[in-house]
Amino acid sequence: MFVDKAKIFVKGGDGGDGIVSFRREKYVENGGPAGGDGGNGGDLIFRVDEGLRTLMDFRYQKHFKAERGERGKVKGMHGASAEDTIVRIPPGTVIIDDDSGEIIADMTRHGQQVVVAKGGRGGRGNIRFATATNPAPYISENGEEGQERWVVLEMKVMADIGLVGFPSVGKSTLLSVVSGAKPKIGAYHFTTITPNLGVVEVGDGRSFVMADLPGLIEGAHEGVGLGHEFLRHVERTRVIIHVVDMAASEGRDPFDDWQKINAELRLYNAKLAERPQIIAANKMDMPEAEEQLAFFKEQLEALGEERVHQIVPISSLTKQGIQELLYKAADLLDTIAVNAEVEEVKEIEERKVYSYEKKEDITFTIHREDEIFVVESEGIARMMKRMNLNSYDAVMRFARTMRRLGVDDALRKAGAKDGDMVQVADFAFEFFEGSDYNPYD
Repeated sequence: MFVDKAKIFVKGGDGGDGIVSFRREKYVENGGPAGGDGGNGGDLIFRVDEGLRTLMDFRYQKHFKAERGERGKVKGMHGASAEDTIVRIPPGTVIIDDDSGEIIADMTRHGQQVVVAKGGRGGRGNIRFATATNPAPYISENGEEGQERWVVLEMKVMADIGLVGFPSVGKSTLLSVVSGAKPKIGAYHFTTITPNLGVVEVGDGRSFVMADLPGLIEGAHEGVGLGHEFLRHVERTRVIIHVVDMAASEGRDPFDDWQKINAELRLYNAKLAERPQIIAANKMDMPEAEEQLAFFKEQLEALGEERVHQIVPISSLTKQGIQELLYKAADLLDTIAVNAEVEEVKEIEERKVYSYEKKEDITFTIHREDEIFVVESEGIARMMKRMNLNSYDAVMRFARTMRRLGVDDALRKAGAKDGDMVQVADFAFEFFEGSDYNPYD
C-alpha cells in the first residue's frame, strides 16, 4: 500500500533528575554536597533513507519517544545523557507542525536529518547550589521535560519527469512501455490512485525517473477527486509531460482538457505554470487523431503559446514517437541540470554562524477565583516543574524567585492578605508576611 501522508506524535527524552547527596567519607570532616546532575534527554531525529518509498511504517506506529537521561549520582557524578532516537523517513517528505502549520523541514537528500523534538536538559544536583552562606543545600532540580508535538508528514514523490493528464488518457500505459514499472491498467477512470515510479533508460546512456501521477479532474486544486493527494506530487517533478488523448476517445475536447489541467496546476501553485512541459499527443494510431492534432496546434498558435514546438505525437500502443519523446525529455532535463550547476557556483561559501539564545522574559497574570488568587504564567509553570519542593531550602529558593519576579508585590496590589491561598501552576500556598518575610511559608 502506498501511504503518502501521516500524522504522528513525537517527544524528546526528559532530562534526568539531579539529586541531593553528601560526602560521607571516613576521616573527612564537613564533606559537603556531592549530588550530581542528571543527564540530558535524547533528541528525536528524522533522517532520510533513500531505501524507503512510502510512509507505510507510520500507519501502524504513531507515537515516537526518545530515551530519558539518567538520574544524577553520588560523589558529584553526572547521570549519562540518553542516545538520540533516529526515525527513518523516505526522501521527499515534508515535516509540518500540526498546531501552527509551520513547515519544520523539507527532506530531500539521503542522510539529511533534522531534530523534530529536542530532549530536555538534566536537572542540577545540590553540588551546584552550594554557596558561602549555604554550604550544605538540600536543593536539587528535576530534569526538564523533552519537547513534544504532533507533526504531519507529507510525502511528495521524487521524480525527474511527472506524467499529468485527465484519467484514461494513457499515462500508465506510457510508463509501462518505457520502463519496467507494472502499474494497474484498466479502461475506467481513476485506475491509478497512487503514484507509480519507473526508471527509464533513454538508450544513449542517459536515464531518469518517471512518475505516473493520479488523474486530475476539474476542481482538483480545491480537493475535488484526488485533489491535493495528486497535486502535492507534481511539485517535486522537474519536467512535466502532459499526456493528451488526441483521439478524443472519451468524448472530450483535447484542447479543453489541456487548458483545464494547466489551470488546476496554476491555481494550486503558480510556479507549476512555469515548469518545463512537453505535450505528449497520445493515441495517434486512432482515426481522426491527425485532424485533432492539426486543430490543437492551430488553437495553441492562436493563444501565442510557444509550447506548440514541444508537442510530440505518440502512440503507447504502437510505440510511435516514444523514442523521440524520451530524447526530448532527457535533453530538457540536461538543460535544467546545467542551469542548476551555474546557480550552485554563485552560492556563498558556507560559514559557521554563532548565535545565542535570549534568556526568557517570564511574565504572569493574577486573577481571583472565589477565595484563591491564581498566578498564571507558562514560564513559572515550566520553572516549577524543574523545582523539587521537598525541602525547606527549596521552598525558600522558590519564595525568593517569586519575590524577584515581582509576584509578591502584584499579589498585594490584587488584595492578597495573610492567610489567603495562592495557586501557582499545580501548587497551592498560603500567603503570609511575617517578621522573616517568607510569603510562601
